[in-house]
Amino acid sequence: MLELQPIGVHHPKVKQVLALQRNTVPNGQQLFVAEGLWAVNAVLSADAPVHCFLYCPEAGYSDEARTRAGQLAARATQAFQVSEKTFARISERDRPDGLLTISQLPYWTPDAVPVADDGLILVADGLEIPGNLGTLIRTLDACRADCLVLTNRRTRLTHPKVFRGSHGATLTVPALDFEEPEHAIDWLTGLGCRVYLADTDEATSYRKLDYAGRTAIVVGSERFGIAKAWYERGFARVCVPMLGRNDSLNVAVSASVLLYEARARKQGW
Repeated sequence: MLELQPIGVHHPKVKQVLALQRNTVPNGQQLFVAEGLWAVNAVLSADAPVHCFLYCPEAGYSDEARTRAGQLAARATQAFQVSEKTFARISERDRPDGLLTISQLPYWTPDAVPVADDGLILVADGLEIPGNLGTLIRTLDACRADCLVLTNRRTRLTHPKVFRGSHGATLTVPALDFEEPEHAIDWLTGLGCRVYLADTDEATSYRKLDYAGRTAIVVGSERFGIAKAWYERGFARVCVPMLGRNDSLNVAVSASVLLYEARARKQGW
């Protein structure tokens, strides 16, 4: 049995968990909440920092949960025990495992991101829906892309729905956040990337483009599309042909199609 200091709902760490889950406070340290077995397993597997661990033994339903509790308590800077009532207040799951951490995403800089000679990069310009961003990151992991680039950011990587949507891939997929699209453009062109803008107007079918060498695919906001700065550089446009009544796909779906096509062509599938 773990012997941890008990704390209640008014403790600063419990309040911090709630603030992070609500995405309502400044978060320069890139802290996020990981709850449940799959989430803490992702944290442990990525060797991510654990700033705080909150444990509710009564909510644990398995031997694995008890094993992970010991590992997390040993790794955490701070570890506390909470009651079922307090845990119910902070839990976002119907059937919790009694495990919750405040962890930290890695911080990447442009000069620290390794991009292969045939590298594949996704630019998310102005995405607003956290679930879409999480799905994109999960896809980047699945097709072994080199990194994610964010411009005109509207949602944080630390948003709970981004972590869940990525299934923990935010811990392992490098992500760069540029304050201005022009800075991202300069970085990509400096790498010698072919840059394709996902658009439905005056665009070439994704099956007809050349993906040799380093390739960057840009997708835009769910409402407004890609920012004007990207078009001013004269980059080619790419589309997934629409054969029905709708004129576009969900941004996460279209990006997945484009990324896998690029990967298949690079690998000769």
